[in-house]
Amino acid sequence: MDELRLEDLLADVLKPIDPPERLSTRFRGKFSAISEAAAADLSDWADELTESEMQSLRDPRNWVRPVVAVAAGGLATGALVVLEYRRRERQRSSRIEGLVKGARSRTGL
Repeated sequence: MDELRLEDLLADVLKPIDPPERLSTRFRGKFSAISEAAAADLSDWADELTESEMQSLRDPRNWVRPVVAVAAGGLATGALVVLEYRRRERQRSSRIEGLVKGARSRTGL
């Protein structure tokens, strides 16, 4: 077995499998579109309100549309944050892996 070390084998086997980049890009695009649509819907809804409708907002039964828009926008924005965090973590871990492999090759370990 060409001097493969157990550590290297385990590192290869336990390496996480990342989804294809285009999948992340599609998710990012969908979540951005949802966030923008929710913000636009909420803005349009607020612009359309008359004085009597503003008065009726005191009744919680009339809060459905803004609550749904805020929730959808918040969830989509949260998903975007998670995707961006995971992307940065992958980049960071690949840089660290490269540094470790470079140091190992220089020291002969």
